[in-house]
Amino acid sequence: MLGTTSARPSSASALPHKASSQKLKSRRTTTASAVDIPDEGPSTFLRTRICEVFSEAQKSTAGHRKSATSLRKIQEECCYVFPHVRGQKKQEEEFGEDDFNVEVARCVLRLMGVKKSEGVGDRLVKFLGLFLRRAADKDAALATETEADETQTLPETPSTRLTSHILSILLPLLGSKEKVIRYRATQLVAHIIHSLDSVDDEYYQLIRIGLLKRVRDKEPIVRVQAVLGLGRLAGNEAEEDQDSADSDDEGASGLLRKLLEVLQNDPSADVRRSLLLNLPLTPTTLPFLLERARDIDPAIRRALYSRLLPALGDFRHLSLSMREKLLRWGLRDRDENVRRATGRLFRERWIEDCAGSCKVADSMSREKAASPSMDSLLELLERIDVVNSAAGNGVATEAMKDFWSGRPDYRDAISFDDTFWDRLTPESVFVARSFNDFCKEGEDNRLESMAEEKVPEVTRLAFILQRYINDLINCIRYNNAMSEGEEEENSAEREFIVEQLLHITKLLDYTDEIGRRKMFSLLRETLAIEELPEEITKLVVEVLRGVCGSEAAGEREFCGVVLEAIAEVHDNVAPEETMADNEDESFHSAHSELSDSTPTKSKSVGSSNGEHGANSEIDEAKAIREIVINMKCLHIAQCMLENVEGDLQQNIHLVTMLNNLVVPAVRSHEAPIRERGLSCLGLCCLLDQALAVENLSLFLHCFTKGHDSLQASALHILCDILTTHPHLVKAETVDPAFQKSVYKIFSKGLKAAHAPEVQSAATTALCKLMLTSVVSDEDLLKQLVTLFFDPATKENATVTQALSYFLPVFCHSKRENMEMMAMAAAGIVHTQMNLADEMDEEGEVVGASVVANMLVDWTDARNLVVQGAATASWNEAGEKEVKTMNGDIHLSLANSLLERALTHGCPKDERKVLLTMLGKIHVTSNSTREKLRAVNDLVGEAVDEKVATDATTRNALYKLHLALTKALGEADTVLPSVEDHDADQTLAGKENEVGAAWEVNVTEGKAITQRQGTLLEEPLDGEGEDV
Repeated sequence: MLGTTSARPSSASALPHKASSQKLKSRRTTTASAVDIPDEGPSTFLRTRICEVFSEAQKSTAGHRKSATSLRKIQEECCYVFPHVRGQKKQEEEFGEDDFNVEVARCVLRLMGVKKSEGVGDRLVKFLGLFLRRAADKDAALATETEADETQTLPETPSTRLTSHILSILLPLLGSKEKVIRYRATQLVAHIIHSLDSVDDEYYQLIRIGLLKRVRDKEPIVRVQAVLGLGRLAGNEAEEDQDSADSDDEGASGLLRKLLEVLQNDPSADVRRSLLLNLPLTPTTLPFLLERARDIDPAIRRALYSRLLPALGDFRHLSLSMREKLLRWGLRDRDENVRRATGRLFRERWIEDCAGSCKVADSMSREKAASPSMDSLLELLERIDVVNSAAGNGVATEAMKDFWSGRPDYRDAISFDDTFWDRLTPESVFVARSFNDFCKEGEDNRLESMAEEKVPEVTRLAFILQRYINDLINCIRYNNAMSEGEEEENSAEREFIVEQLLHITKLLDYTDEIGRRKMFSLLRETLAIEELPEEITKLVVEVLRGVCGSEAAGEREFCGVVLEAIAEVHDNVAPEETMADNEDESFHSAHSELSDSTPTKSKSVGSSNGEHGANSEIDEAKAIREIVINMKCLHIAQCMLENVEGDLQQNIHLVTMLNNLVVPAVRSHEAPIRERGLSCLGLCCLLDQALAVENLSLFLHCFTKGHDSLQASALHILCDILTTHPHLVKAETVDPAFQKSVYKIFSKGLKAAHAPEVQSAATTALCKLMLTSVVSDEDLLKQLVTLFFDPATKENATVTQALSYFLPVFCHSKRENMEMMAMAAAGIVHTQMNLADEMDEEGEVVGASVVANMLVDWTDARNLVVQGAATASWNEAGEKEVKTMNGDIHLSLANSLLERALTHGCPKDERKVLLTMLGKIHVTSNSTREKLRAVNDLVGEAVDEKVATDATTRNALYKLHLALTKALGEADTVLPSVEDHDADQTLAGKENEVGAAWEVNVTEGKAITQRQGTLLEEPLDGEGEDV
C-alpha cells in the first residue's frame, strides 16, 4: 500500500552523487488558465536524448519497458558517478540530477495540453508511471541496509526527488481553468500514486487535499481520475487506522465517508464505477459497494457481479440475507449481461468456494475447476437457504436453472440412486426437482432421455412420495397433540420435501397405466387428509388434474374425485348431529351454528338448538374447528376451480359444488368463510356468463360495504370477470346505469389513498381492462394520468410501476387510445395545475413542463407501434414504403388546448402551459383539411384576443401558425380543385390578417415584438425560455 516518507535528507546510495552542473532556470508563476512553459534556454545533448525516449514511448505501449530502461540509464549517468564510466570517452557536457529532473518535467508540461481523445497522452502517462516505479525499485536496491536502519524510514533517492519535483509542478495545475489541463494533471497524479509504494509526507497531504477538491469538479473525466487516486489513499489510511485506532486526524473514516457519499450520489456512472472497483474492501465500505447492485447503470451492476464479488473472496463471509438479495437482484436484472454475469458467479465461483478449490481471490480464476461434487452442490444450496429461497417464485429455482445450463459436467456426473431417495434432505430433493425441470422443460431430446434415466418411474416415485407424506402427516399430528413443555418437531423441511416431490410428479409421463393408477389413488387419499397444508393441497390438485387427462371426460372425473375428497374431509370431522342431516344441508346448518356460537355474540348459547348451553367452552372449540374444516373444504374447491376450463352448466359436479358449498359459504356470517366463498363464486362466474351477470351486483356490493381486504378481492374478481366476459360492459345493449356503476367502483378504488392495497388493486385491474379495450372511458383515463403525477402516490410502488408501464403502452399501441388521450389532455393539465396550487407549500409536485412534454409525446402519432393502413404501401418490388404520418391526433390535441386557452375562466399560468404545448405539435400535410382549417381558425382567434402575453407563448403560437400554413399549402398542391382554390383564396386573406396581427407593440417597459407577413425574418425572442 502507499506509504509516506520523511522529508529528511538521507544518503541513500552507496555510490557518490554528481554535483549539478546547471541550476534550475527561474520559472514564471503558472497561470490557472494554461500551462506556462518556463524559459528553456538553448537545446542540449541531454534534452535531445530524453526527448528521443519520450518520442519512442508515445508511439506504442509495447516498447515502454525498453524506453524506461533507456531513461533509467540517462538518470544514472546524471545522478551517479560510476568508476567504469570514467575510463570511457568523455562527453562534451556533463549534466547533474537537477538537469535531468528539469528536462523530464519539461516533457511532463508538454503532456498537460493533450486532449483526452488523443491516445498519445494516455501512453505517456503509463510510461511515466512505469519509469518511476522501476527507478524507485532500483534506487531502493542500491540503498544499503545500514543507512535504512539509521534513518528508520525509507531513504531519499534520486527517484523520490524526481517524483517530488514532478508533483510540485502538477499540484498547482489541479485547479486550472482549462478542463484538459485539470484532467491530465489529475490523471498523472493518480497514476503516480498507484505506481509508487510511498510518497514524501510533505506532498502526501497536498495530494489528498488537491484530489478532494477535484472530486467536486464539474467535469466527470476529472472526477474519475480524482477518485482513482483517492481510492488508493483511502486504502492506505484504512490500514493505518487499523494499526492505530487512537489517531487524532480523520484518517480513513473522513476520506472514506466522502468517497462513499460520492459513490451514492455522483451523477456520472463512470465515477461510481471507478469508486466501485477502487475502494478498499472493508466492513465499512462493503454494504455501500454491494448496494450498487441496484444502480441505474447496467455497466456498474455488471462490474459488481463480474469483478467485485469474485475478488471479494469466499462468498460465505456474506450474510445469508445479502446472498439471497444479490442472487435475486442479479438473476432478475433487466440487462442480459448482468444476468449472465450473475449466473456465472453462482455456477463457477460460489460452487468452487464450496468445493474448496478456489485459491486466488481474483476475477473468475482460470485455474482448473474441481470435479463435480454432490456435497459441494448441497452445501451451496444450504448457503442460500433453499427452503425459503425456493418457495413459490423464489430465486433458487432460477439460479439452479442457470446452473444446469452452464455446467454440463454436473449434469453428466449427477446420479439419483436408491440411497439418495431414502435419505432426502431439502437440498438434495431440490437438486432432483431442478434437474428434472431443466431436462423436461427444454427442447433437447437428449436431456429428456437423461431425465428419464435418472429420475424414477411413476410407480417408484409414488411409493417414495407416499412415504414422505406419511412422515409429514405424523409430524403435524404429533405437534398438534403435543402438551406444553415438549419440543416441536420441524415440519417445515418435511413439507418442503413433499412439495418438491409433487413438482417432480407434475412433469412425469403417465402413459404407464399401472403407475398412473397408483399415483391416482395416492393423490385421492392424500387430498382427503384434514391436516394437509394448503400449499401441498394446491400441488396435489394440480398433479391430480394432470393424471386425469386433459380431455372433457378427464375433467369430469377430476371434479368428481375432488368433490368426493371434500365430502370426506367434511364428514370425518362434522358433529354427530350434523352428520345425521342430509349432506346438502349439513354445510348450511353448520354455518347456522357458527353464526350463533361465535364468541362475538352477546348470547351465551353453544349451539343452534340450545342443548349444550352450559358447555360454552366446548361449543366454542367446536365452532372454531368447524370454521377450520369449512375453510379447508373451500380451499380444495378453489384449487379445483383454478384448474377447470369447461362450461359450468355442462358439469354436474360443479353445479352440485356451487349449490351445496359455495352459495352457503357466501351467505355465512363468518368473515373468513364468506371471503373465501366469494373467491370461489368469482371462479365459478368465469365458467358461466349467466352466473356472472347474476352476481355482478353482489361483487359491487362487497366493494361498497366491505373492508380493505374484501374490497381488493372484489376488484380482482371484477377484473377477471370483465376480462373473460367483456360484453358485460362493452356491448351496445348494456344498461348505461349499470356500466356507470362499474366505472364508479374503479373510480372509488383509485381514490382510496388511505388503503394502498385497494388503490393498487384498482389501478392494476383498470390498466388491464383498458389495455384490452374492455373499458374505454375518458374520465377514468384522466384519473389514471392524474394519479400518475400525484405526489401522494410516490410511496405506493405498485401503483407507480403499473402506471409507468401502462400509460406509454396504452397510448402507443392503438390510434383510438392516443385520440382519447388527446381529448383528455386539456383537462389533465387543468387538474394538475389545481393540484400544484393546493400542494404548493406542502410538498413537491411534478412540474407543468414535464406534464406537458409527456402528454405531447403520448399523443404523437409517430410513436404508434402499429400504424394505420393508410400510412404504409408496397411498391412494385414488394418493398414496404411508409408514407407521411397522419397528424390528426395532434390536431385534435391542439384543438382542445386552444379551446381551453380561449375560455375566459382559464388562469394565466394554465394558459401559458397550454400555449407552450402548441409549439411542439407535429403537423403534416397528410392530415384532414377540415381539422387543419379548424385549428388555423382557432389560432387566428387566439391572436385576435391576444391570449399570448409573453414571448414564449407568442413564439409557440406563431410556430404552429407557420406549420398549419405550410401543411395547407402542400395539401392544396396534392389535392387541387376549384372549391379548394376558392377556399385557399379565403385562407390567404385570413393569413394576411393573422400576419398583420403579429405586429404587437407593448408599452410600459415591456418588449416590442414585430412580425411582418407570414415569414419569420429574424430570430424569435425568448424561444428557449422555460415554462
